[in-house]
Amino acid sequence: VRRALPEDQPGIVPSLYGARAGHRTSARLARERGGRQTEQMANPSAAAAGRARRVRVRMTRAERREQLIDVARGLFAERGLDGTSVEEIAAHAEVSKPVVYEHFGGKEGLYAVVVDREVRTLQTAIRAALTTPRVGARRLIELGTLALLDYIDAYPDGFAIISRGSSATSHEGSFATILSDVASQAEDLLAAEFANRSFDPALAPMYAQMLVGLVGLVGQWWLDTRETTPLDKQVVAAHVVNLAWNGMRHLEVAPRLGRPRVTLVSDPDE
Repeated sequence: VRRALPEDQPGIVPSLYGARAGHRTSARLARERGGRQTEQMANPSAAAAGRARRVRVRMTRAERREQLIDVARGLFAERGLDGTSVEEIAAHAEVSKPVVYEHFGGKEGLYAVVVDREVRTLQTAIRAALTTPRVGARRLIELGTLALLDYIDAYPDGFAIISRGSSATSHEGSFATILSDVASQAEDLLAAEFANRSFDPALAPMYAQMLVGLVGLVGQWWLDTRETTPLDKQVVAAHVVNLAWNGMRHLEVAPRLGRPRVTLVSDPDE
């Protein structure tokens, strides 16, 4: 008697074969799941990383814009405009390059936004300090110095950008321009002090540039060296004010350079 093949008894044998095949498939899937669970238990960090990759964070347009600005700020501070590419910005933000172009038109547009935001933040802080009501001239110098150091302490990347470069689209982002703006605010304060002490008020703009330049350069020095020369900003501000205020208190009405001493050196051959 010939043994019946599956095609001879389509109603019975195929179902038997299918049951066996299904049993083997279920067993294989169970073994695979068990293996993955064992691997995840042995390396939980890898499992968490895998889940993080699978979960894609969706942001609103405004949230994505802010994320790109934050990412770019750090890259621009570290590498500058020329040393940063759109590819790097997109990679750090985990987006594609077209997303950067869509929001800012390119890295130059993004850089201009970063610089403008930092400039506004710093200018607002210093203007608020210099317009504090009912305080003396020394206290205004203290407040202005602390406003700059506070900004450097809170936004080191922002200060690095505006102090070492300028806007890609405008000269208004340069640190020199910011200091000039602050100096113009200090002119009126110094002019009033000069008038009270019989100094020429017309010299106030020059002294304002000196004073603001002193504070600005010390701020840059503090940012660059505070890892190797850790000085608290209150200490730095106190020394800046010490030099600026005590120097101004002893200004001469008509200063002159010291007359150089003439030294006659005889020629030994004579």
